[in-house]
Amino acid sequence: MRTRLLRMPLTWVALAVVGAGTAFGLFWFQPWKLVTDTEVHERLTAIESAQPAPSPSGAPATTSTPAGPTLVSRGEFVTHEHDTSGTARIVRGADGGFRLELVGLATSNGPDLHVWLTDQPVRTGPSGWNVFDDGRRVRLGPLKGNRGDQAYEIPAGTDLTGLTSVSIWCERFAVSFGAAPLTPVG
Repeated sequence: MRTRLLRMPLTWVALAVVGAGTAFGLFWFQPWKLVTDTEVHERLTAIESAQPAPSPSGAPATTSTPAGPTLVSRGEFVTHEHDTSGTARIVRGADGGFRLELVGLATSNGPDLHVWLTDQPVRTGPSGWNVFDDGRRVRLGPLKGNRGDQAYEIPAGTDLTGLTSVSIWCERFAVSFGAAPLTPVG
């Protein structure tokens, strides 16, 4: 009976369809990424804080603006589709440029993950998973790794006004793995 089935063209068509479906499913979902991690350990910016200037002869101390990099905004990641933790911060460099730094990021690996600055509020739970592609967003590039410290240059001329959150966005499935609100500092 088995040899008779193998002689039928319909059997070979069915096997080809199953094989193609399996190959497509593996490509699309990339299930091995759920059990693999990519760690990144990039050098992050050493942040200077404003220090009181020495006061001459007892005059009140004044606060000086640091000449080096400064912290503009920051926030802690919340979990969306996958457990996510760490800190996001925007730093203004001494040259006036901005970059987003992810400090101690820990999330799941996945297919087609990107880092986005957005104007959407960060909500917890399933209601916050799909909102980040609804408004204004700036794509900073593919996620370099799902664990560790990493930095992304914000393109020159980007208007940061209203960009109040960062999302680890899975473009393939249009869902946020995790997001952080960016609260201004200072």
